[in-house]
Amino acid sequence: MTVTAAPPGRVDDRGIVVPLTATGPVTVSFDGQHVWSFRPALDGTLRSRGWFVPWPAMLVPYLDGTTRVNAIGFSDGHVYVDEEVRLGSGTRRIAVRDRNGFPLAVNKVGTLSRAFLATDAVAREAILVGTARILSDLHGAGVAAYLNYGALLGAVREGVMIGHDCDTDVCYLSEQESPADVILESYRIERAMRARGWWTTRMSGGDFKVALELPDGRREQVDVFVAFYVYGRFYQLGNRSGTLARDVVLPLGTVELEDVAFPAPAKPEAMLEFLYGPSWRTPDPSFRYLDPPDGVRRLDGWLRGFRTEQPRWHRWYVAHGRTVPRSRSPFARWARARLPRNAVVADLGCGLGRDSVFFAAKGHRVLSFDCAPEARSRTAQRLRARGLPADVRRLQLNELRTVLTAGAELALEPGPVALYARQLLGCVDDEARLNFWRLAQMAGGDVLLELSTGEGPALPEGLVHRLDADEVLRLAERFGGRLVDRVDGPGTDMFDHPDHQVTRLHLTFAKESYV
Repeated sequence: MTVTAAPPGRVDDRGIVVPLTATGPVTVSFDGQHVWSFRPALDGTLRSRGWFVPWPAMLVPYLDGTTRVNAIGFSDGHVYVDEEVRLGSGTRRIAVRDRNGFPLAVNKVGTLSRAFLATDAVAREAILVGTARILSDLHGAGVAAYLNYGALLGAVREGVMIGHDCDTDVCYLSEQESPADVILESYRIERAMRARGWWTTRMSGGDFKVALELPDGRREQVDVFVAFYVYGRFYQLGNRSGTLARDVVLPLGTVELEDVAFPAPAKPEAMLEFLYGPSWRTPDPSFRYLDPPDGVRRLDGWLRGFRTEQPRWHRWYVAHGRTVPRSRSPFARWARARLPRNAVVADLGCGLGRDSVFFAAKGHRVLSFDCAPEARSRTAQRLRARGLPADVRRLQLNELRTVLTAGAELALEPGPVALYARQLLGCVDDEARLNFWRLAQMAGGDVLLELSTGEGPALPEGLVHRLDADEVLRLAERFGGRLVDRVDGPGTDMFDHPDHQVTRLHLTFAKESYV
């Protein structure tokens, strides 16, 4: 019997093609460094030559140069690709590394992070010991906290960190059954952690991150997720929901991970089957969560607001942020001519901070708001690099909680406030646009808008949409806005490229007294 070898895979600027015989997880490395894992039938499309799997968006900015690409079956070691390739037009070796030179890989949620297999023993120990301290302090804050997700899986299955995993996650089971009370409790716990000296970042109504400073200079973020029951159904951030008996979680037990003891669910095997399915004992670096859509909708509505656009913009800024001009936009100059000299400028949807820097350099106090973590981080860096004050805040227009908070803070500003929003309204959905006008109504003062109108696509296509300026104006007036000036005509898009139809609006809202 003659066995015909599977045809070799192929690599180009668009992605990887592997043969139809590739049915299990495939790991991809560049010059021996793991960068990505995928499952052909799940992540690819069927072509005549095999499964075509496109490069993940987060890898694309790095794909400009030469490298040795290996694509290997995770389960059987079959080599589908092993060749020296040139991607893009660059000539240097491709290096998928962070700004400190540490190797990065695409994780299970599609972002780039440093996997444990690329983490040295000293840093690994610091992560483990630090996570144990976080759990201890959470218990001190009065909640039943436990190790979970990939760290629990590594502890139970192998006793060590999973090489392709990138972080440690902890959860706690709340006794609250009202989502509002769950949120209040989460904020109380975060305050308790801050009082114990931890640096935290709020992610949603039921999730905050705790920062661990590592010996190698990087900062590891440990998620603290809430779990709770509503009408007998179990919910756990991020996005897990379904039937899970309470005795799976409580009373807490203990597991060991690389010789460090951690509190764990009472029945860790049952928890892992709930999280990863019945095949949780079989390693799979290409694993993707398949969350019940109704559960995701409830968690979004209860704890987050609907944040469909946030991860897309975050990924876009990471992948393409360098294509955005750095100097102030033409609209910023137009807007400043209409501002009171002492106005506080709230740059809503600040992007990478080009206009925040402009207004701050002109002497305005600037509050920069964006939903995307990458945008907020780069805006703060850009302001500080210029020696300018950096007051950068999270605003999720689909999340009424953050809208009302921002509105109250702006309303209490003693001087005039101006909301500045270039292309923002075309980047969000109808509910978010309603919340924008609620924010304007609360803040009072000037509102300066630029949006693409007319027909045809706007860039980035799929993220920015053209709007009907008359509809926008009618909605503004419904919330109490008064039109001061309107300009329609050719302009520029967010890249300063010519745009055949742009509308600029200057409105004012009465400033109410909230004291």
